[in-house]
Amino acid sequence: MRLCGVSWVCGGCVCELIPLLLQDTGELCLQSAQCKSGCCQRDSGLSLARCSPKAAETQDCSRKSLYGVYYKCPCESGLSCDADWSIVGSITNTDYGVCYDKRDPTSR
Repeated sequence: MRLCGVSWVCGGCVCELIPLLLQDTGELCLQSAQCKSGCCQRDSGLSLARCSPKAAETQDCSRKSLYGVYYKCPCESGLSCDADWSIVGSITNTDYGVCYDKRDPTSR
């Protein structure tokens, strides 16, 4: 059986539509797309990833992950992650920032 689209599962020659089951906060995940919150987060490289809420204003955050798993969740909608991004930071998983309201000039 293989995945052939967001909501289609194929076995042999027949594909059938199946409902997507999104995980709640605290449930195990492999990718952020599996989580209702949109964030699959792990504490360290050896820990299991779990669905977590997105970061609120003044909380630690990270930018979009290419791998679908975060050490710090991205910001909630309407917020931006203020951080100093670098290649070294992305390699060492230290390129985190703090969420701020991009419409409020006093929040930075």
